[in-house]
Amino acid sequence: MKKLSFYEQRDLENRLKMSKYTERLPDYCLDYFIGIENNTSSLTRYNYSMDLYIFFNYLGNYVFKKKEIDITLDDLNKLKSRNLEQYLSYLSYYELDGKQYKNDEKGKARKLASLRSFFKYLFNHDLIESNVASKIDTPKLHNKEIIRLEKNEVKKLMETIENPIQLTKRQQEYSKKTFERDNAIVTLFLGTGIRISELVGLNIESFDFSQNAFLVTRKGGNQTTLYFSKEVALALKTWLEKRATLGLPEDENAMFISLKSKRISIRAVENLVKKYAQIASPLKKISPHKLRSTFGTNLYKETRDIYIVADVLGHKDVNTTKKHYAAISEDMRKNVAEIIKINS
Repeated sequence: MKKLSFYEQRDLENRLKMSKYTERLPDYCLDYFIGIENNTSSLTRYNYSMDLYIFFNYLGNYVFKKKEIDITLDDLNKLKSRNLEQYLSYLSYYELDGKQYKNDEKGKARKLASLRSFFKYLFNHDLIESNVASKIDTPKLHNKEIIRLEKNEVKKLMETIENPIQLTKRQQEYSKKTFERDNAIVTLFLGTGIRISELVGLNIESFDFSQNAFLVTRKGGNQTTLYFSKEVALALKTWLEKRATLGLPEDENAMFISLKSKRISIRAVENLVKKYAQIASPLKKISPHKLRSTFGTNLYKETRDIYIVADVLGHKDVNTTKKHYAAISEDMRKNVAEIIKINS
């Protein structure tokens, strides 16, 4: 039997997790998920299934007072705008299946987007009389400060990986075994700005060192060729030399491997970045995504071209890039202030 690729395995896992929610939802919800399958990823549908499960639990407990999730299409037709507005308020703090949860405006906005997609499908297929979700305003999203590493912090991060004397004794012993891998991973993040899921999905055959290029699978499944510097190439080649000594199974083609001789997980990558970053920059919560932000910021400072940054980072909409990197225009405004001479 052919071994599933990383993306095939991830798709299968998402479908299995999603079924735990869809089997507890009304049948017309399953029709909805089938209807959007060709235009959405399995991860998106999994997130939507969780969101709908939360919503239908709310309707059963607080709107229609039903013990089971037995919400009919006639029930949905009775909903008013205020029911959905009350639901968004409920999402601030709520309890579900014995656990407590909370959402900020970003979490509420995502759950509202799920409902809009769902009600739009029902309305377009003449299953409900009106699309009440379309009448609800998206919660106002406040811009958060972009957290990234400064040059001195990047230097300290790389020094910590090379010489982890400030880590615990146990962490130091672990790092001796993983130095080449960890160095390559962090260097690749800082040198290309790829997403953590993109990094974990890389295979050995994804790389072409004759051109210092690699093939990355973006969100939605599209593939793009990205390029890396000689510095990144050196870190990758050093890791590959170490990887070749690990006695891995012949069919294991993952670029980055765990100590269990299989493809490294997203959680493991998050943990290794956090481990070193806590030493290099203790006041900042540095994650792989923050290393991506560091790359994007540095690229924008060097090129002053937001479209290049958007293309390299894989943003479909340049407005996404502008939103994330608008803060660094502060440096540009300061430079402009010195250009204009009043008494010249």
